[in-house]
Amino acid sequence: MGRDGAGARERKRHGRHYTPATLAGFLAGRVAARIDSTGPVRVLDPACGSGELLFAIRNALAGRLPGAPVELVGYDLDPAGLALARRRAAGAGVEAEWRQSDFLADCAGLPAESFDAVIANPPYVRTQQLGGAAAQALRGQFGLRGRIDLTHPFVAALPRLMVPGGVLGLLCANRFLTTKAGANLRALLLADLTPVELYDLGDTKLFEAAVLPAVTIAVRGAARGECRYVSVYEEEAGIAPDPELADPATLDPAVAGGEFTAPEIAGPEIADVGIVGGTGGGPGIAGFEVAGEKGADPGIAGVGIVGGSGRGPGTAGLEVAGEKGAVQTVLSSRRDRSLETGPTRPAPQRRGAGGRPAGSGADTRAGKRARGADSGAGAANEERELFAALDGIGDATVWRQGRRFAVTVGELATESGAAAATVGWRMSRVGHDDWLRGVAERMWRTFGDLGRIRVGIKTNADKVFIAAHWGDPAAEPELLRDLITHHDLRPWRIDRSRRTRVLYPYDLTRTHRVPVDLARYPRTAAYLEQHREVLAARGYLTGAGREWFEHWVPQRPHLWRTPKVVFPDISDRPRFALDRSGAVVNGDCYWISLADLGGDAGAEDMACLMMGVANSSLGLRYYDAVCGNRLYSGRRRWITQYVSRLPLPDPGTPAASAIVRRVRELAAEPECGSAGQAELDEMVNRAFAR
Repeated sequence: MGRDGAGARERKRHGRHYTPATLAGFLAGRVAARIDSTGPVRVLDPACGSGELLFAIRNALAGRLPGAPVELVGYDLDPAGLALARRRAAGAGVEAEWRQSDFLADCAGLPAESFDAVIANPPYVRTQQLGGAAAQALRGQFGLRGRIDLTHPFVAALPRLMVPGGVLGLLCANRFLTTKAGANLRALLLADLTPVELYDLGDTKLFEAAVLPAVTIAVRGAARGECRYVSVYEEEAGIAPDPELADPATLDPAVAGGEFTAPEIAGPEIADVGIVGGTGGGPGIAGFEVAGEKGADPGIAGVGIVGGSGRGPGTAGLEVAGEKGAVQTVLSSRRDRSLETGPTRPAPQRRGAGGRPAGSGADTRAGKRARGADSGAGAANEERELFAALDGIGDATVWRQGRRFAVTVGELATESGAAAATVGWRMSRVGHDDWLRGVAERMWRTFGDLGRIRVGIKTNADKVFIAAHWGDPAAEPELLRDLITHHDLRPWRIDRSRRTRVLYPYDLTRTHRVPVDLARYPRTAAYLEQHREVLAARGYLTGAGREWFEHWVPQRPHLWRTPKVVFPDISDRPRFALDRSGAVVNGDCYWISLADLGGDAGAEDMACLMMGVANSSLGLRYYDAVCGNRLYSGRRRWITQYVSRLPLPDPGTPAASAIVRRVRELAAEPECGSAGQAELDEMVNRAFAR
C-alpha cells in the first residue's frame, strides 16, 4: 500500500491504487500491439481513477495506428479521481467520456461487442465488506463461486463487451496465478478469453501497493501460439527488508503481540474452521477472514492489489485460499516453439553476475557494476532496462534500486480437466519440463496424500495469551505450554533460543477443542478476567457459541504431545524440523502430526523422508516450478496448498532408505554444514532420477 498516512488508509479502504505512469505505458503498449483496426478504436476502462491507463492507451495507439480515431470511455465512483481525469483531458486536448457510475451495476445494460479494447486495474475490495447479500448477488450475477474479490466480477463482465479479437489488458495481484482463491479469475481468462502474454512483475515494487502485481494480455476468442510468460524476481535476497513492509511472521509474538496485521501479507491458513459464508462476521480484530465449508482445509492468502476505485467501505481484503492441491501435476510435452510475438526463443541461459545472456532484449550491464544502483543511469534508466527485458525473447538480468533481478522467459502451462480449477498456472520452459516429468514418473505419493497439513494455533489476542516471561502468579503452570514459532525453526531441528509460552486453556486429552473449567484454575481465571474486555471484544468467537476466553483456532489439543514435523509459513528457504517436545505450534508455522503418518517407528521414518525432500535443493526447485508463490526478497509461502504437492519417492527403495538415514544423522549433528547438505541433495536427486 502507499505510505502517506491517511491517504494510504483511504486507498486501502476503497481499493484505490492508481497505476504509475511507466507501468501504465507498458500495459498500454502491450494492448496496442495486439490491435489492428482501420476504423475507430473504442477503449474502456471500467475503474479509471484519474485516467492514467486511458491516456496511456491513447498515446500507444497514436504510435501504433496513426490517424485512427480513438474513443475513450472511463467509469469510476470516485468524484475526485474523475475530476482530475477531466482536468488532465482538457489540458491535453483529449476527448473522453467520463462516467461517474458503478460499472458493475451498469455493465449489463451496455451493448455487446462495443469495445475493441479494455484496459483495467480493477479495485480490490472484499465483497464481504459489502455484506453477505451483496456478495451473494455478485456471485449470482457473474456466475462466480467461492471466495471472491471485486477483481473477479469486473473481469467476468468484460468478454461480452469486447468485439471478437478484442484485447484485454489487466493489471491485478499476481496471486491469482497460483492460489486456490484465484481459480475464478483463471477460469474467466480461459473461457471466452485467451491469454497471449503474461508478466509476473514479482518483487520489483513497480506498484506502490505492498503486493506483487501481474499484467495479463488476453484476446476474445482463440489466438495463435502459446501464451508468453515472463517473471521478474530478485535474484539474491541480500538486502534488509523495508521495516514498513515487514511481514507478520518476523514479529516476535512475545514482544509485538503476534497479531498478523501487516498489510502486504495476510496470516497463514486457518484449518478446521467451519464458519462463514460472506457475512463479514469474521475475526476482525486480527484482520483475518475465516473461510471455507466445514471439514475443508481453507486458508488465508495475501492481501490483493489495486484498483481505480472501490465500491464501498471496507479494508483491502484477505482472500481465501486453501484445500489440498492436486495429487500430481499433469505435464504435457512441450518443445521449443515460436511465439507469436517474435522469433524462436533460444534455450534459457544460465544467469550469473557477468555477461549479457544471448537473445536478451535488455542490456543488463551486470558485469559492469558492483552491487547497487548505477548512479549514472538513475531510476529512469533502470525502469527502461526492466521494461526492455520484459519485451526480450530470452532471459536477462537487470538492476533496480540496488537489487539484481532475474527476468525469466517461458510459456504459460495450465492444467486441463478437473485439475484446472484447483491447480495454479506455472511457467513452461525447455528442459525444465523434462525434469518435472522425470520427478512425476518417480513420485510415489505427495505430502498431502499421507497426512493432514495443519496451521498452528491462532489466538487473535496474542498479547493476552503469548509471552516470553509470565508473571507470578499468572496462570496455573499446566496451562502454560511451550510454543514453537518461526524463530525456533532450523532445518531438521527445533532451536528454542527463547522460551515463549502460550496460555492454552484446553483439555489435552480431548480430540476436539474442549475448554477447561476455569473454576478449577483460579489463577488463570483471575488473569483472564483482567483481560475480559479485550477477549470479549472478539464477538465473532462468542457469536459462534464459543467461550469468551478461548483461542480462535486451537487445533487438535490431543495431538500436541505426538511428535510432529514443523515448518514456518514464510521463509526464503525450507526449514522443516522434527519436534518431540510436545510443544504447541504457533500460527506462523504449519505442522504434520506423526499420528497421521501411522504413529509408529515407520511414521518417524516417513517424517524423515518428508523432511529430506522438503529441505533439499530438489524440493525447493520443485516448489518454485510447480507452486511458485514468492513474496518480497525471495520469501516463499509454505502453506498447505503448496506443501501438499511436494513429491515423495517410494519409501521401500534403497535411495529413500539412504535419505532417511542421512536425515537422522543431520538431525543429530549440532550443525549441518554445506557438505552435509550437498550430500543430502545428491541423495534426493538420485531418488527421483530417471
